[in-house]
Amino acid sequence: MKHKITLEGVDPVAVFGVGNKLLEEFCTYFPGLKVVSRGSELMLEGRSSQIEEFNIRFAELLEMRKRKLNITVYDIEALFDGENSPEKFRLSGDAIIVHGTDGKPIRARGKTQQEMVKAYFESDLIFALGPAGTGKTYVAIALAVRALKNREIKRIILTRPAVEAGERLGFLPGDLKDKLDPYLQPLYDALGDMIPSKRLQEFMSDGTIQIAPLAYMRGRTLDRACVILDEAQNTNMGQLKMFLTRMGPDAKFIVTGDASQVDLPNKEDSGLLKGINLLKDIKGISTIIFNNNDIVRHPLVGKIVKAFDNKQKQ
Repeated sequence: MKHKITLEGVDPVAVFGVGNKLLEEFCTYFPGLKVVSRGSELMLEGRSSQIEEFNIRFAELLEMRKRKLNITVYDIEALFDGENSPEKFRLSGDAIIVHGTDGKPIRARGKTQQEMVKAYFESDLIFALGPAGTGKTYVAIALAVRALKNREIKRIILTRPAVEAGERLGFLPGDLKDKLDPYLQPLYDALGDMIPSKRLQEFMSDGTIQIAPLAYMRGRTLDRACVILDEAQNTNMGQLKMFLTRMGPDAKFIVTGDASQVDLPNKEDSGLLKGINLLKDIKGISTIIFNNNDIVRHPLVGKIVKAFDNKQKQ
């Protein structure tokens, strides 16, 4: 289906942006739609449902332009991701968290993920504990991206204890960042699902989004940020304390981990379960427990995890 939109009584640059930057940002939410700008006209080609949605959102953009002197990329993001207020999340954990780069909405899948979404707005520190494939880290990053787009925070900081890389760093090519990046790749992958590549690079360049090994957190005070510690089962009590005491004003901390996959030389050194137990009675801290029934990857993953769990119990 083809469709044409003609701007009337407004400068195309004021809506499309210099070099069509605003239009490009707008179109990232419609990846299946071909959009060509010609002066004050937009030529659309694609599915009728997407064209209809484009028309609705574009009309909202034009209304916004009437109220504001200048439109920014943040305003574009707000059209799609800013409508989900904290109150709506408290009432409904299955609300859309954020839109992915493929245009599809990302929302909590299953009861436990919904509990995690609700807990985000009720507590400043969340522990999310459970097996691989339950979406703990993915939901945490989606919540962080949503908060950044809504300007509730200034930055996102993602970290992991670089335990597995420890012995082999010297054998990997490149500088320290090059050596550690493969270990941190799952965090990059999740962000790439939610933020267009060009925009993500800008955020990484200006420090709005930071990904670093846990050791780099020492001595910092992290305020107006959503800070996520992933693979926390590979921290000892000292490291966990160091991380948690980085919390500054208006910060949200999310700690995710799987107690069954400890990579430390001595598994008893893991501080995750010990830390959760130590802090369990403190107000403002929530603990969300995922189990095998919450696995959202390939159906075989749940069976694989169950088989390994049964073997370890023998």
